[in-house]
Amino acid sequence: MSDIKLVEAPPGVEGSGFFATSLDQAIGLARSCSLWPLPFATSCCGIEFMATMGSHYDLARFGAERLSFSPRQADLLMVMGTIAKKMAPVLRQVYLQMAEPRWVMAVGACASSGGIFDTYSVLQGIDEIIPVDVYVPGCPPRPEGIIDGFMNIQKLVKTESGRRREEPQYKELLAKYGIQ
Repeated sequence: MSDIKLVEAPPGVEGSGFFATSLDQAIGLARSCSLWPLPFATSCCGIEFMATMGSHYDLARFGAERLSFSPRQADLLMVMGTIAKKMAPVLRQVYLQMAEPRWVMAVGACASSGGIFDTYSVLQGIDEIIPVDVYVPGCPPRPEGIIDGFMNIQKLVKTESGRRREEPQYKELLAKYGIQ
């Protein structure tokens, strides 16, 4: 007797020796399991991210085997830690150098809302300069929280339409940030 439970196959047409589905679902599945994150770590959340990549938690099990330290080769920007207002243009430039499709994860209280640093020199959340897809709470968040945020990004990537980035709502969002 086995405790293994089989999951339902995605909607599609099945037959002997073949399975057909939509191109969006196939591309979404491939993208979600092969994300190349670009860590933009500035403080203590970066240390938690290092623990997440270590052997105990091993983010590579979820499809993030290769960290990218070049924005042109990354598709997930993981912003971790305090972002000073002087650093905001640099972060925005890194985001703009990434190719579409690109996703952003704000890790920790500082990247999400400025954290405890309610001062003139600290950006009160990266969503003031770039759009954010997933927020990971915590100060700093535990590796389990970072993994949960990563899995939420994977769900978003898997279910996103291939045409989403051409839709007026998405273009309007980018226009709100002054991005063409």
